[in-house]
Amino acid sequence: MKPLKIIVLAKQVPDTRNVGKDAMKADGTVNRAALEAIFNPEDLNALEQALRMKERVPGSTVSLLTMGPGRAADVIREGLYRGADGGILLTDRKFAGSDTLATSYAISMAVKKMEYDIIIAGRQAIDGDTAQVGPQVAEKLQIPQVTYVEEIEKVDKGYLTIRRRLDNGVEHVKTPFPALLTVHSSASDCRPRIARNVMKYKHARTLTELQDTTEDYTKMFHDRPYLKIREMGVEEIGADVEALGLSGSPTKVKKIESVVFKAKEAKVVQSEDKDIEKLIVELIENHTIG
Repeated sequence: MKPLKIIVLAKQVPDTRNVGKDAMKADGTVNRAALEAIFNPEDLNALEQALRMKERVPGSTVSLLTMGPGRAADVIREGLYRGADGGILLTDRKFAGSDTLATSYAISMAVKKMEYDIIIAGRQAIDGDTAQVGPQVAEKLQIPQVTYVEEIEKVDKGYLTIRRRLDNGVEHVKTPFPALLTVHSSASDCRPRIARNVMKYKHARTLTELQDTTEDYTKMFHDRPYLKIREMGVEEIGADVEALGLSGSPTKVKKIESVVFKAKEAKVVQSEDKDIEKLIVELIENHTIG
């Protein structure tokens, strides 16, 4: 079987476990500077599935594609540390404020500039929980898609055999590729960083990052070209500016709140049948249960 070219769509997301009063900007977009940036959890599940396919089919390569500001290059470095072969940072001020429609358009245009057999992404990102970008990219590329992937069981003769995680069980499906898969959180966790890869790629940088540093990396990048992380902007992917950013985003976020549930009152019940029965009656009467 010929080697596969696998693209992993990964996203750097704000840690929504620590949403505070400064999480929103006045224009309704997320204030990413106020929240710690992390590798989207289900995208890590997707990366693991890609790396397993790479091991299964000799000669295959795994490339990450992420869209975001300059600091999103951390996601690509994290992927390199875990076994990926390269990555592209899709970055441009004109992407700012993109909703899922504009984001999927930009990503699909970038993918068209790349060679691929299989595209893998997490089911959804924790900053939006829409689960829309992956399927929208597949629609724009006009390729088959399989969602809620738990495991890629077999790769053979142009087809993938996949186990999907559903609410009431699992489903086994077969799809031809090129195809796009979105991976469920029940899939295997991603492997940890590999020490030799950390040493190899710890100086990997984008051109923008190099311009912001005072260190001279010229010779090192000449000798080790694999340390260059490629950047792509609006012009390079050939995208329509009006379909990007806020102008290309029909979805508008009005407000983000951090809701904390607090008990208003508490009741201690003894482990006796009559006390338990009395509590059950109270819960039924106030419609908490029943």
